[in-house]
Amino acid sequence: MSLLTVYDAVTAQPQETIRDGAAIAAALDAAGVRFERWEAACELPGDASQDEILHAYREPVQRLMDALDFRSADVVAVGPDHPDRTALRGRFLNEHTHDDFEVRFFVDGRGLFYLHVGDRVYAVLCERGDLISVPAGVPHWFDMGEHPHLKCIRLFTTPAGWVAKFTGNPLATRFPPLET
Repeated sequence: MSLLTVYDAVTAQPQETIRDGAAIAAALDAAGVRFERWEAACELPGDASQDEILHAYREPVQRLMDALDFRSADVVAVGPDHPDRTALRGRFLNEHTHDDFEVRFFVDGRGLFYLHVGDRVYAVLCERGDLISVPAGVPHWFDMGEHPHLKCIRLFTTPAGWVAKFTGNPLATRFPPLET
């Protein structure tokens, strides 16, 4: 189940927990972050290919691509046996920004996005069916867990795709990791 925990960025103490999808979307919208729930147009097998996944979510992906001028989409999958899972997790755990939106739609599995907006940190547990769009310039980090299980559609507006600018802020170390 999707979950939003809002923390005080200074004390790292939780201020609010929200479980309702519409309430999560409203709280994140107030922080400038898009959160939606999508459903596939057809049932997908666990080993669905990138083309099958993009076809199943063709309508919402195209709607978002048109609305935000995205140029490409792909599918990324990281499982507990991925050979680079530890390095990937470590890279994403550092606070960073992008010159572009970071958009992820969770086809399967889960992951925890942390968004540092002003004096708050929004910890968004995204699971199957969740779309999150982090605007350009918003400091954030992501935890896929020690034993990751996620399959996501990623949308890009630039050919370079995901390019991180690390902030050097150690804030991320003060928040609880994703338990797997």
